[in-house]
Amino acid sequence: MSEIARGLVPAPMATSESMAVSVPLWPLPAVAALLPALAVVLVLTLYTGQKGVFCNPFVQDCISISRMAKTGLANQVFRAGVLPGAALQLLTWMMAVHALAAAGLPRRQAKLMSRLGIAAAAMLVVYGSFLGSDGAAYQWLRHWGTATYFSGTYFAMLLFARSAERLHRSDGLAVPRLHLVLLQILLLFITCVCLVHASVLISGEKSWVHRLENLTEWWSALAMTLVFLTIADLWRRWGVRADVRAQHALPGQSPIAFRPE
Repeated sequence: MSEIARGLVPAPMATSESMAVSVPLWPLPAVAALLPALAVVLVLTLYTGQKGVFCNPFVQDCISISRMAKTGLANQVFRAGVLPGAALQLLTWMMAVHALAAAGLPRRQAKLMSRLGIAAAAMLVVYGSFLGSDGAAYQWLRHWGTATYFSGTYFAMLLFARSAERLHRSDGLAVPRLHLVLLQILLLFITCVCLVHASVLISGEKSWVHRLENLTEWWSALAMTLVFLTIADLWRRWGVRADVRAQHALPGQSPIAFRPE
């Protein structure tokens, strides 16, 4: 296992009043990715079963994620997976700022990444909560809520990838080449998909706008799920853990510390 950081402050020795339980954090981004993905797969299964026709939304303009989860059981399943998943994504970005800062990244850069991810995840919580409602508020969230989530999460992931590569070059982190290449390919793919969508919007080809909007949503969601899973595997390799201490910790002592296994 590679060291997470040379300058990482070791956790203080536990005392009788400050016993610590060491918890690995890599499941956090993994579950944050898989919960919404599972919910979407289940909702898609419900939708195709209801319609009686197989729908492959990655190649067909058959349905958007939002529309298929708008009513009935599909809406409940969607919320049950996406809302806790969004909350876990928010926690992932909160923990990422501490992990990367501990590895030597300037805290200002780590905070920018974290704030973008937190804002995006919070918007997903709001949008998921209103999904299925009607009115101007929902229409605004349908357009700008999803755009804020995807763009905020994308830029947070981009900053994470750049930060990991920078720390790798400075020997602050050991990042396998496969993971760096995978992050670059996934983020470049999202960029290309969004540029194609934007070019169609600018061109005014109305027959393609709606179709590409749905395809962009599905392919971007898939790529972002894979990025979260890549982050989870990096955290596993780095041994990112939280030392959750007892209630009676020493004065001024942080309840969470990051250190390699």
